[in-house]
Amino acid sequence: MAQYVKKDDDRDEEAEYSPFSGIEKGAVLQEARVFNDPQLDSRRCSQVEATEVFFSVTKLFQSKDIGLRRMVIIVTSSLMKDMNSKTDVYRANAIRVLCRITDGTLLTQIERYLKQAIVDKNPVVASAALVSGIHLLQTNPEIVKRWSNEVQEAVQSRAALVQFHALGLLHQIRQNDRLAVSKLVTSLTKGTVRSPLAQCLLIRYTSQVIREASMNNQTGDRPFYDYLESCLRHKSEMVIFEAARAITELSNVTSRELTPAITVLQLFLSSSKPVLRFAAVRTLNKVAMTQPMAVTTCNIDMESLISDQNRSIATLAITTLLKTGNESGVDRLMKQITNFMSDIADEFKIVVVDAIRSLCLKFPLKFRTLMNFLSNILREEGGFEYKKAIVDSIVTIIRDIPDAKEGGLLHLCEFIEDCEFTYLSTQILHFLGIEGPKTADPSKFIRYIYNRVILENATVRASAVSTLAKFGAMVDSLKPRIFVLLRRCLYDNDDEVRDRATLYLNTLGGDGSVVETDKSVKEFLFGSLDLPLVNLETSLKNYEPSEEPFDINSVSREVKSQPFAEKKAAAKKTTGLGAPPAPVSTVDTYEKLLLSIPEFSSFGQLFKSSAPVELTEAETEYAVNVVKHIFDKQVVFQYNCTNTIPEQLLENVTIVVDGSEAEEFEELTTKPLKSLPYDTPGQTFVAFEKPEGVPSVGKFTNVLRFIVKEVDPSTGDAEDDGVEDEYQLEEFEVVASDYMLKVGVSNFRNAWETLGPDFERVDEYGLGPRESLKEAVNTVINLLGMQPCEGTEEVAANSRSHTCLLSGVYIGNVKVLVRLSFGVDSAKEVAMKLAVRSEDEVICDIRSTLLGWGEWPRHPPRLPSRRPRQATPHPLAVVYAVHSSLALVDFSASSL
Repeated sequence: MAQYVKKDDDRDEEAEYSPFSGIEKGAVLQEARVFNDPQLDSRRCSQVEATEVFFSVTKLFQSKDIGLRRMVIIVTSSLMKDMNSKTDVYRANAIRVLCRITDGTLLTQIERYLKQAIVDKNPVVASAALVSGIHLLQTNPEIVKRWSNEVQEAVQSRAALVQFHALGLLHQIRQNDRLAVSKLVTSLTKGTVRSPLAQCLLIRYTSQVIREASMNNQTGDRPFYDYLESCLRHKSEMVIFEAARAITELSNVTSRELTPAITVLQLFLSSSKPVLRFAAVRTLNKVAMTQPMAVTTCNIDMESLISDQNRSIATLAITTLLKTGNESGVDRLMKQITNFMSDIADEFKIVVVDAIRSLCLKFPLKFRTLMNFLSNILREEGGFEYKKAIVDSIVTIIRDIPDAKEGGLLHLCEFIEDCEFTYLSTQILHFLGIEGPKTADPSKFIRYIYNRVILENATVRASAVSTLAKFGAMVDSLKPRIFVLLRRCLYDNDDEVRDRATLYLNTLGGDGSVVETDKSVKEFLFGSLDLPLVNLETSLKNYEPSEEPFDINSVSREVKSQPFAEKKAAAKKTTGLGAPPAPVSTVDTYEKLLLSIPEFSSFGQLFKSSAPVELTEAETEYAVNVVKHIFDKQVVFQYNCTNTIPEQLLENVTIVVDGSEAEEFEELTTKPLKSLPYDTPGQTFVAFEKPEGVPSVGKFTNVLRFIVKEVDPSTGDAEDDGVEDEYQLEEFEVVASDYMLKVGVSNFRNAWETLGPDFERVDEYGLGPRESLKEAVNTVINLLGMQPCEGTEEVAANSRSHTCLLSGVYIGNVKVLVRLSFGVDSAKEVAMKLAVRSEDEVICDIRSTLLGWGEWPRHPPRLPSRRPRQATPHPLAVVYAVHSSLALVDFSASSL
């Protein structure tokens, strides 16, 4: 009788069940007889009505079955009768049920009753009709929008809930009309709203209008702020808090505007109600992220909350104090936190640890106190995420505060002596191998490292062997002792440990005497693999054994980005018992295509292929996009064309390219497309020559030229005679980022120090007002066309500063690293500091030209049309290109 449905979507619970399982028909019929008793027992009837049977049956009201629809007719007839009842409770319940089970056709029949119910004197009936209208707005918006006059009248009701529901429905009706919402807020802020709930809604709508007005208003005026401030004096605590929170979340809010809201929140901190204390300290915590000085007046009140019974309140109080406290109060605050840490869960401890790290970077002179605190809690019990947060904080402090290096490394060494997490041990050993050799006395770390070889599992032992080798390579005086320890590792029972020991003994060379390690060995041990592992894996799988060895230079260096939705789909998709197929490289596909064309086979190795650039609008007669293929001396434009007209056949399709605005490019050859049938993609190519190894830029205009022939729809045959025609396409540009490959580095700090400051350029830019810091960061990343490293493309919410690390390979296989430092002030003016380093190369004549420019790179002069040809660009030329790509961009609001 009943259809079987899944209980939920959980894959672990595959069992199916019926909503009527366990119900006996006879028992149900027996219970239903109470409805027919001469003397109805209301209690027993209500009990039967409230069973799962009734609610399960109501699910069948939407069925298309004729028999079940008859039940709907019976039910709706009874409900419509109740709508006209003199008993208000019957009317309210009937309205709710009818609006949930009826469709648009029946809704038009009862619309008159619903309008009357909205303005009914009984608040229960009016609220029922308004709430039903909110639900119906999702399915039948056109009908509900006709109720605006009645809803407007209900907004003036004296009943609190009626006014609240009416305001919510009226805003939803007008939400797509910005002017109507503004008028609604203007009319209601004059004091006609009495309900505290409706007042909270109005405050939120007012904040929305203020945000939208600030985006279009450059004068600095802030409408409705006086209304928000007046709400701070409301008698309802709910309204007061909502107004205070709205003021703190205003964009570009000043200290004067914040003061009344902070004062109110400070009073809430001493409230006897936990919910008010939590709401106040949570809001102040958010304000402290952007304007910590405004919250300092509340520090005394927040210190009393450290011992609050509610641990969430105590945690928020501590993290806020860590953001707003001054340097002189750090020691006292640490003593208070020490007793507090043992009483809270790991998730709260992680929040405190992150706040302590920020405080240490804010007050570097207090690093000893804060580092000792972190080392003490590191020895206490805790889960993996908690310990990882502490280790990450110590590592950050070591990197940013040089004086903290030796003490911090010793704390980490003591931790791995009794560390139960393999991941943390290997990460600490790796970090120790990088920073340990740079300390004044590296030998004191050897004991801790070799203990791991003796006492730990195979994974940690292998990591310890690599760390020992790094000490031997960087500290020549330690090399004899390191050789002794590595030779002992040759007898380890794990093959990975033995292989690493053998490799490093042979790599370091010699007999372990005190000799200087070759630069190539240091590069091997400390350098990063500048090839995407996915590309290397694909090339190795495609390599066919032959007399010629595998050439690592043939591996593409371009990073293939994959959309997040595709990553999720790939993760869920399985291919039987086998592993998923290896991804097909787009660059490899393009390279094979170009090599198969005789005109382009002599161009050499393809350096980069751009993403397709659309040259036509969507849904036009012909769809065309272009892919820019960059070679060392040439650029090939691949035009992908699609004919979207079924009655036409295009022949001899070519692209006429005008490069008059690209002076350094000279057209070489064109490969036309013989035929382009309906809905069958085809390609035509145009090749240009450019100076070798030089990042030439320019703009190209395009015209699609072809012979069009009519096609008989019945037979599909084309006419013999055709007509010449052409179609104007959009322009496109070859820009500096087209010569940059996205190639990441595993350790940016090491790679940056390896390149050295010899060829470094640093400059500062003002990017003007921005909507957010994240917007500015993403735009500059896209402009440079480089690969973000170590997750630095992510910008924390409400962050006032950010550092972004980028890496790439410029044409000629020149490694380039960029460090971007962003800062934003209270007026949302974004400033950026750009530092670029490139690989060391022989100085060419271009150096004097670059250094002779006056305002370089803010106003670089136009480069000469003829440049000296060079096999590999000079690093300063690379640095110039990165800077020029920023200097020549209009950092206006429209461009960003």
